[in-house]
Amino acid sequence: MDRQRQDLCEVVAGLLEDPRALAALTDRDMGALFRLINHRGVSTRRIAAAVEITQGRLYDYMNNKSRVEKLAIFEQIADALHIPGRLLGLARRAWEAQVRDPQQHAVQMPAGSDDLAAMDAFRNADRQAGGGRLYGAVVQYLGRHVGPRLVDADSSPQVFAAAAALTEMAGWMAHDSGQNGLAARHFALAQPLARASGDLPLAAHIAASRSHLALQAGDASGAALWATTGLDLAGRGPLIPALVARLHTMHARAMAVASHHTPATHALDRALRVLGAPTDTEHPWLSPFDAAALAGESALILRDLKHHDQALAHAEDAVRFRADGRARSLALSRITLAGIHVHRLDLDSAVRVGHDLLSTSPTLGSVRVVHELDKLRRLIEPHKKYGPIREYLVRFDDSMRARMLLLADIIPPEGGVPS
Repeated sequence: MDRQRQDLCEVVAGLLEDPRALAALTDRDMGALFRLINHRGVSTRRIAAAVEITQGRLYDYMNNKSRVEKLAIFEQIADALHIPGRLLGLARRAWEAQVRDPQQHAVQMPAGSDDLAAMDAFRNADRQAGGGRLYGAVVQYLGRHVGPRLVDADSSPQVFAAAAALTEMAGWMAHDSGQNGLAARHFALAQPLARASGDLPLAAHIAASRSHLALQAGDASGAALWATTGLDLAGRGPLIPALVARLHTMHARAMAVASHHTPATHALDRALRVLGAPTDTEHPWLSPFDAAALAGESALILRDLKHHDQALAHAEDAVRFRADGRARSLALSRITLAGIHVHRLDLDSAVRVGHDLLSTSPTLGSVRVVHELDKLRRLIEPHKKYGPIREYLVRFDDSMRARMLLLADIIPPEGGVPS
C-alpha cells in the first residue's frame, strides 16, 4: 500500500471511533461518510481517486444528489478505505485477516460498566454535535451489545436498565432529528424495560421524556398525565431531587401551555424548592437536570404565562449557565432569550442575542434547533420595518440556508423541518 493510501486508511480508522461515522455506515450513507473524511483534511480529489470514482460522482454523493446503491460500489469503497465488511453489511473482506479491526474491542464489550461508559460517550457527543447523526450508532450499540443479553436466562436487572436507558436516549436522538413518531416508539419501548428492571427512578425519568414529547406534539393534557405518572413512580423510589424537580417542571409546562396559571406557578415553585434538596442516592442512568436546565424550562413556563419580565431573568440565567460549551442547550437557551426580548418589544436586545445565536455551533446536527430557529424567525418577521431587524433577517436567512445544507442528510426526505 502506498503512503498516501495508508494515510487515508489511517484517517478512516480514526473515524471508526466516531459515532457519526458509525451511523453513516449503518445507514449506508456514503455521502455522509465522505463528508466526514473531507472534514478531516482529505481532499475530494484524493477520496475520489482512492475509491475509483469521478469527482463529479463524489460531489453528487456528498451533496445528497444521489446515493450509492450497487453492492459492487460498497465493496469497492470498503476495500479502498479498509472499512470492515460487517459495518456495511458485507461479507468479511479478504484484507481483514491481515489488518486489525479498529472496532474489535467494541464487539467484545462486556456488560455492566461498559454500558454506562457507552452511555456517557454518546451523551457527551450528543451535547456537542446534536443527536441527528448519532441515532444510528446508538441503535447499533443496542442491537449488538445489549439486545442479545436481554434473552439470556442469566441476565441481571441491570441489563434491562441499560436497555431502557439507551432506548430512551435513542428516542431523544430521533426527536433531535425531527422524527417525533420514531421518538415516541422508542420511549414506549423503554418504559416496560425500565419496569422490568425494577428501577422506579428510571421509569419516572422516561415518563418525564414522554411528557416533553407530548408537549412538542401540542398535547398538554397528555404531557400533564405523564408528568404526574412520573411523580408517582418517583415517590415510590429513593429521593432523587433532580428527577422530582424535572417532573414538577414538566407538569408546570403542561399547565402553562393550557393557560392554567395557578397550577403552573405552584408546580414551578415546587421544582425550584426541591432541586437543591439532599439526595438519597446517585443514579447513573438518568440525564442530569441542573440549575441551567431548570432556568431554561422556567423561562419557557413564564413566557407561556406571559410573565415576560420574570421569564427574561430566567432566560438570561440559562444562557449564562450554558456558556460551558454545551452547544445545543446554549443554542436553545439563546433562542428562548431572543424570543422573550421580542415579546417585550426590546428589539435591539433581540438582535444582539440573535447575532450571538447565529454564531452558536453553526454545524450542529440538530433538526430540533432548526425548527426552533424557524419559529423565532416567524416571531421576528412582523418587526422587519425596523432597520436592525431587517438587516438581521438577511444574515439569519443566509445562516439558515447553510444549516439546512449541512443537515440535508438527516432531514426527513419529504422535505421541510418537522414540528
